[in-house]
Amino acid sequence: MKFERWIRNHTNHLTVITGILIVAGLGAKWLGAAAFSQWLLAIASVIAAIPVVINAIEALRYKTISIELLVSIAVIGAFIIQEYAESAVVTFLFLFGSYLENKTLAKTRQSIKKLTEMAPTTANVVQTDGSVSEEDVDFLDEGDVVLVKTGGQVPVDGTIISGAGYVNEASITGEAKPVKKQVGEAVFSGSLLTNGTVQIEATKVGDETTFAKIIELVEEAQDAKSPAEKFIDRFATYYTPAVLVLALLVWLFSQDFKLAITVLVLGCPGALVIGAPVSNVAGIGNGANHGVLIKGGDVMATLAKVDTFVFDKTGTLTRGEATVSAYRQYGNAPAVLPLVAQVELQSDHPLGKAIVDYAADHAEQVAVPRIEQVATIKGQGLIASLENGEQLLVGNLRLLTANQVLITKEQEAAMSELQQAGSSTVLVALNAKLVALIGVADQIRPEVATQLRVLRNLGAKQLIMLTGDNQATAQAVGDQLGLDRVEAELLPEDKLTIVKELQAAGHKVAFVGDGINDSPSIATADIGIAMGGGTDVAVETSDVVLMRSDFAELVHGYGLAQKTMANLRENITIAILTVGFLLVGLMLGYIYMASGMLVHEGSILVVIFNAMRLLKYQVKKPKLDADQVNSTNDVLQSK
Repeated sequence: MKFERWIRNHTNHLTVITGILIVAGLGAKWLGAAAFSQWLLAIASVIAAIPVVINAIEALRYKTISIELLVSIAVIGAFIIQEYAESAVVTFLFLFGSYLENKTLAKTRQSIKKLTEMAPTTANVVQTDGSVSEEDVDFLDEGDVVLVKTGGQVPVDGTIISGAGYVNEASITGEAKPVKKQVGEAVFSGSLLTNGTVQIEATKVGDETTFAKIIELVEEAQDAKSPAEKFIDRFATYYTPAVLVLALLVWLFSQDFKLAITVLVLGCPGALVIGAPVSNVAGIGNGANHGVLIKGGDVMATLAKVDTFVFDKTGTLTRGEATVSAYRQYGNAPAVLPLVAQVELQSDHPLGKAIVDYAADHAEQVAVPRIEQVATIKGQGLIASLENGEQLLVGNLRLLTANQVLITKEQEAAMSELQQAGSSTVLVALNAKLVALIGVADQIRPEVATQLRVLRNLGAKQLIMLTGDNQATAQAVGDQLGLDRVEAELLPEDKLTIVKELQAAGHKVAFVGDGINDSPSIATADIGIAMGGGTDVAVETSDVVLMRSDFAELVHGYGLAQKTMANLRENITIAILTVGFLLVGLMLGYIYMASGMLVHEGSILVVIFNAMRLLKYQVKKPKLDADQVNSTNDVLQSK
């Protein structure tokens, strides 16, 4: 056991020693010292064969016939026929090729290394007596208060309870521009405080932090296999024994032992086995560096085939930073707006936040009844039970209709007016009577129009929006963005039904959303894509996470998936052509054991270097003609 461990730890040194012995042996042969040359080459063969044989035996323990077994048998055969130069060169090239593989593969995993190096290891914890002590992050608990000063890393996910400063969240969102944070705002583990001093109350620690989950997602993704990889694994399981049988048949029919040994060497499926995983690892690494977390090779393969993108509206196509555009109250009760704000505090919906912010600036400071219970009705709104026995409804028309709330023609006209202007409407009813109408406008993300056009250029056939918002508001957004289809006033189950209908029609569907209501559709679609700023549920159930919630990330991920699959196919083609070339060269007498091994190892490096091109992949910006430029500007100016 110790010997095996020592060999593995010193394989690179053994490779160097083998190379020196081969050069010395060939030099001795050139100088006429043939016997001494044979000794040097034989020693080189034995030294280089040791790690190869150890790996072959280890694989056999797990009932796997590996490439190392083929090389080991070939080296033993070369020894039998006293072809020491051949065996030395073959084993040296195999070890040297493995060394280069590991070095180049390590570069494709730089995203993981960078992320793990960013992970904070200690935290300055504020004690109950006000003192500060440095503790390992593994020992922190939720509710602990940590102190972070200028230049320090945030060790937990939490909320600032004291101080203010600028935080660089590049490790989380990929955005290097510092963001101002103050009391009450959330910060994430792994981000850097570039200016200021803050105290943070921990809400998530250790493996539960956003940063830890990002690392976990990328690690799992790089280990997850694509359909092509799974096929190649099954293929290699049968291919390697087949090569052994083929070599045996060659020896039986030709009685040429050297030829049979050469078949073993040339039959190693190295480039084929390494070609698919290295493409996926490089593609996933590129995505992680650009804020796109793609959860595995299987996801990558499916994403590349998507032809239909289905979008939620609020928080996805729009900023999700809505503002109240109109407030109309029916009746004279002064407590309606502050009461609605209290109810909306129970919701994480972007429209609710807009109402809370509006109430903070415009509501009168009056006492309101205590809220005893709030029930969320998916796709409709909130029902609050008050301490005085009254019931408050806050939601859309569907909620009020379901609860027999009547609306006058005047109120319907006011709703229609707001909706035609592009505002969503929130209706407030108290004791089955409409008491307020709130218009909330949410800006379309400024980059969406252009990025949707790039999606089409990359192969998207249909762009569809599904929303629980009213038809007029939804259609206004759809018209501005040039969407193919707009479906409004939907419940979560309605969205799910439409996704299933699209799949049944033969489309590969990607659903892009950010909220709890989107989770069923995200989970059901062929590819679920979550905006990173959305809820934990949406992020957990998705296949792809856009960490900056930026549509440029969506386009990058889609293009990257297509490029990765094309790269993978190129690598498989290179591997198959190499095997064909070697076999033809062998039959024609132009390829021998050492030269064949050189070509074989060269093919492995070719597929690795080909895959590494993915690390530099960027989506090409579209060249727009004058009409397209003007159209895009009109859309942006209309928001």
